[in-house]
Amino acid sequence: MENRVAIMSIIVENPDQVEEINALLHENGDSIIGRMGIPYRVKNINIISIALDAPQDTVSAIAGKIGNLPGINVKTVFANV
Repeated sequence: MENRVAIMSIIVENPDQVEEINALLHENGDSIIGRMGIPYRVKNINIISIALDAPQDTVSAIAGKIGNLPGINVKTVFANV
């Protein structure tokens, strides 16, 4: 299956899930181009942006696992290249 470039945006409203998110990202580190995490203390949330290069099924599986965690919202956008 052909790789796709994607951006995954994660909003963490439940800080208890951060370790689980990091574990899932670590498991898929070979697909990650880069990541940026921003703690937004005013709203007591964390914003994480992940750039990936992987098959679409892999990206969707990662997003699904992270999105099923309580207090976590995930959206993914795929490039047309």
